[in-house]
Amino acid sequence: MKRLQYLTLLVATVLGFATITLTGCGSRRAVERTIEQALISGDTTQATFDSIASLIKASPDRYADLLDDKGELNYGALNDLVQSIGNGLRPPKRWNVLQYGMKELSLTIYFERSGSMVPYDTPGGRGELKKAVNNLINFFPGSEVTVKIVNDDIYPYQGDKMQFLQDRNIYASTANVGNAKYTDFQKIFEKVIKAQNGNNVSVVVTDLIYSPADTKDVSVDKILNEENSLATSIFKQYKGKSVIVHRLMGDYNGFYYPYNNQPVEYHGERPFFLLIIADTSVIDAMQASGEYDAFLNPSQATHSYRFNQEQGQVDYNIVPGWKDNAGRFRIDKKDKHLLTHCDGDKKTGELCFTVAANLAPMHKPADFLSNPANYTLRSQSGFTMTVTPITHDLINPNSKEYIEGNTHLLTFKGQLKSPRDEVTIELRNDFPEWVSQCSANSDTDTGSANFASTTLGLEQWLQGMQAAFGQQGIYTTMTIKLQR
Repeated sequence: MKRLQYLTLLVATVLGFATITLTGCGSRRAVERTIEQALISGDTTQATFDSIASLIKASPDRYADLLDDKGELNYGALNDLVQSIGNGLRPPKRWNVLQYGMKELSLTIYFERSGSMVPYDTPGGRGELKKAVNNLINFFPGSEVTVKIVNDDIYPYQGDKMQFLQDRNIYASTANVGNAKYTDFQKIFEKVIKAQNGNNVSVVVTDLIYSPADTKDVSVDKILNEENSLATSIFKQYKGKSVIVHRLMGDYNGFYYPYNNQPVEYHGERPFFLLIIADTSVIDAMQASGEYDAFLNPSQATHSYRFNQEQGQVDYNIVPGWKDNAGRFRIDKKDKHLLTHCDGDKKTGELCFTVAANLAPMHKPADFLSNPANYTLRSQSGFTMTVTPITHDLINPNSKEYIEGNTHLLTFKGQLKSPRDEVTIELRNDFPEWVSQCSANSDTDTGSANFASTTLGLEQWLQGMQAAFGQQGIYTTMTIKLQR
């Protein structure tokens, strides 16, 4: 009888602990299960997201890692959880929940009106500069758009968005606005950034030529060094901001004003720039949302670079049975980035394996991501790498499970020279080569071969910005572990 009572008490105790355990983690499993079901069914709607948010806020202590210091939803942390669950599905599923954290954004266009900018938009020209700015306005999803004119200071444009879009001679209609003899970069950029709230996106439209007042008898080298220091001084105060620099080309018909020289009439192509400025978190959310693709990536841009992009994570997995694979290996059941029982090909001794990676979150041009020169590859055995964009014809019934949802194939080849090795791949965040190629230290010879494609002091200004943000050297890192 005592034994029966003891067993009854033991069973009750075990059931009690089981109930506590289930109760303690049930909500957590409910959130993850809801996310998984939404991904599988494709029900990735605002309503589904709201139900997930409600589950999290109902248990703030349990979900402290998904809430910020104020008890509000941490959209970045939740997005990481969603992507982790989605990456574990076959095929992988993606759901950008960052978009739900964005309130409606406003756009402010700061249109430079200096003497050297006027020839970009003459009545007889092709209007490429105006078209680029109009596209920014037209492709911006938000309805709140403001235009301002800048030179020695910032001034309001006397008209609304529609009037600006239809303005056929923007420089004639703003002829009496400000002092067009110089552009005060320090005043303009500091005012632009200080005027931003968390939901504002600003675009400075400029030729990005530093032209301060009173430069008589000052050497160009001194001015360029001043420009470099000024950029660092301005942007180091705002490390929570990101700046996307787009370089475009436009027809130029009129007088060009070289540094410390007389105006020269010039007809031909000249570069101009669109600088998109916003909070880093806002830029991240915009890039994660396809709604802003046309705005963030102007079709006319010849070169682009984002300053202050933090290191991110990408999903990647080994592709078994891929046509380029050689030798033998097994994918570990618990760690999809670990290859065991590795052995080289019997004839060549080479081990070759292929990784499918989703590099879309890096938001870089296709040619950048496909160039092995932009990666640092490290291994004891000296493996080499090739990069192949994933196209529709590469996806077949055998490869679909591993390739679909990814953007690139990274194929590694080498001879495993030790019992254990690690192949580490870093996508580098180098200062872009195009900046020095498009920069000039003198602009007095308008007839030179490179005048049409270079901007005075571009490199000094952008290097100053890079120094201000303390640019990280790596976008993302991937590691594959090898064992014999």
